[in-house]
Amino acid sequence: MAKKRLTMAQALILFLQNQYVERDGQQQPFFAGCWGIFGHGNVAGIGQALQQYANTFRYYQARNEQAMVHTSAAYAKMKNRLQTFACTSSIGPGATNMITGAAAATVNRLPVLLLPGDIFAERIQAPVLQQLESEHSQDVSVNDCFRPVSRYWDRINRPEQLITSLPEAMRVLTSPAETGAVTLSLPQDIQAHAFDYPETFFEKRVWHISRNRPDKELLNRAIEWIRVSKQPLIVAGGGVHYSEATEALRAFVEQTGIPVGETQAGKGALPYNYPLNLGAIGVTGTHGANALARETDLVIGIGTRYSDFTVASKTAFQNSNVHFININVAEIDAYKHNALPLVGDARATLKELGEALAGYHTSEDYQARARQYNAEWDAEVERIYNLEHGPLISQGEVIGAVNTLSNPEDVVLCAAGSMPGDLHKLWRTRNPKGYHLEYGFSTMGYEIAGGLGVKMAAPERDVYVMVGDASYLMMSSEIVTAIQEGIKLIIVLVDNHGYASIGGLSKAVGSDGFGTKYRYRTDSGQLDGEVLPIDYTANAASLGAHVIRAANRDELANALTQVKNIERTVCIVVETDRRQRVGSYESWWDVAVAEVSENPDVERARREFEVSKQKERYFL
Repeated sequence: MAKKRLTMAQALILFLQNQYVERDGQQQPFFAGCWGIFGHGNVAGIGQALQQYANTFRYYQARNEQAMVHTSAAYAKMKNRLQTFACTSSIGPGATNMITGAAAATVNRLPVLLLPGDIFAERIQAPVLQQLESEHSQDVSVNDCFRPVSRYWDRINRPEQLITSLPEAMRVLTSPAETGAVTLSLPQDIQAHAFDYPETFFEKRVWHISRNRPDKELLNRAIEWIRVSKQPLIVAGGGVHYSEATEALRAFVEQTGIPVGETQAGKGALPYNYPLNLGAIGVTGTHGANALARETDLVIGIGTRYSDFTVASKTAFQNSNVHFININVAEIDAYKHNALPLVGDARATLKELGEALAGYHTSEDYQARARQYNAEWDAEVERIYNLEHGPLISQGEVIGAVNTLSNPEDVVLCAAGSMPGDLHKLWRTRNPKGYHLEYGFSTMGYEIAGGLGVKMAAPERDVYVMVGDASYLMMSSEIVTAIQEGIKLIIVLVDNHGYASIGGLSKAVGSDGFGTKYRYRTDSGQLDGEVLPIDYTANAASLGAHVIRAANRDELANALTQVKNIERTVCIVVETDRRQRVGSYESWWDVAVAEVSENPDVERARREFEVSKQKERYFL
């Protein structure tokens, strides 16, 4: 057998650049390159290898290790999990900075390969710089922290271990059911060790992404359940997008007349103005979606993991006879809520269900009610878009301006704060990939880094990054990366002087927004002074962005028109009134309230909490 003598790091990069995926006859490289920040733990190994293969495997320079993982996950999401990046860091804080990104990727079921440097495997140098010493084991480092947030984890203590570890890593990364963050911990000395690798190890390998079908007997039972249901309701999750099932879903809904509610990840499964699209469902849902959810006798979940926001902390489905059918590639999600589990690909399963349900459709009265809810909600969105609130503009009006002045194929992106809930309710999705929310982990700081990944995956689209001031301050550094790479983002920075979302939640639980406002500390000892004079326009400009400040609706509209002709990243800063909020509609979220307190507002909130708590239920 022919051999190729390479360092472990060189073998790793050479292997990665020859991995491909294929689905429905379309083939593409799985890795679009590698993000990295170098330190002593990876510069001589992975750094040298990336330099050696720079012409065939592109290296991208990030400013923050967490950010580069978010960029990779956002890219993978936009690519429907068929392509991603590797991310490399040094040992120590560089590695642990990636843990939040790893958690977000795994929670959201998105493939990302993490390659943190590690301590010396040979150990003679120990304790080395940035080494975590343990009295219980010589084989532990900070990289063990990645274990619970990775779907696959390994430490490569000998160069030949790559031969068995990398195929396992690829199996997990390309699995629709098991994918998430994969971590290969790379001791810094072993990265530079050479080994005679079999040349066949580096041959092109194509990983086929299957469209699995559910069990036939369970499929037949599901068909029976649907046929006898009077008020079925579809909950469309992210799996609809990942399996490219939006057209199949529309055909199924047109055939059966079953209305649809959308999760954060599933939003855009149907156009906002499709008559049987009820829009957002759950805690951040619409009136119609939550009203029908309360009454439905059969929930058909498609590619959803049923987060507590989707099911309103188990209060959304109140019909005592409600049943669930779950279509999902992952067993853990298919079996939730004691459901009839159809473990399989969403597109393939919808096609088979549709064929078997020929002649079935819901009643005309039920469909008319869903159509009425759709029309009523559109009128409510229009009202919020045009509040003419003042003197400071409302967040709903900001969303309305961006939605109205963007193109149907453009992408809106957000992750944390009050904005995701408002976007879920208010954004009029016109394109299946036009709505990108990281709301499985709701990671502050994801937005700009995630926008970078989306734009790299879809350079033909404009990407509108909606970000609050608090989230911006956590990670604005990737503006520099966008400028370096010549990538245009349109950042809409909403300045509401602090943590507006949690401020509202704090008020709801009786604590009056404690600790959530950006204000000076006063002689009282509290943070209740004047608003901090943070100049976001100067900050963004210093990082290289073109900056526009908008003081009102007209100025915001003018700015959104101007940005279309600007070639580099733009940051529009708009101050909003944090007190003017979008309401909740027919829903509740379980956030525990102190059982005893000297504060009468907390006592009141506790009484209301105990009443709502009674609506929570198990599905058995």
